[in-house]
Amino acid sequence: MVSQTYTVLNPSGFHARPTKVFVQTASTFPCKVNVSKNGKKVNGKSSLSMLTLGIEANDEVLLETDGDQEEQALEALGQLLSKIFEE
Repeated sequence: MVSQTYTVLNPSGFHARPTKVFVQTASTFPCKVNVSKNGKKVNGKSSLSMLTLGIEANDEVLLETDGDQEEQALEALGQLLSKIFEE
């Protein structure tokens, strides 16, 4: 298992569109993906679960990946958490 904390830079936080992109990307990796905010951990491959975190701009989230391609998943998904999406 590898993990890293990221600060969400998107001004609108992680609403439906960025969440959809994150979940689609997470689903391409065979490893487990978990995202935590304020101690609440959810499955990073579930849009509904991700939306329940209520991730807003400048929130810090912990990304954990575990299994095959965990390093690649952490890098790719971490970039999405730190990305500013064009609205």
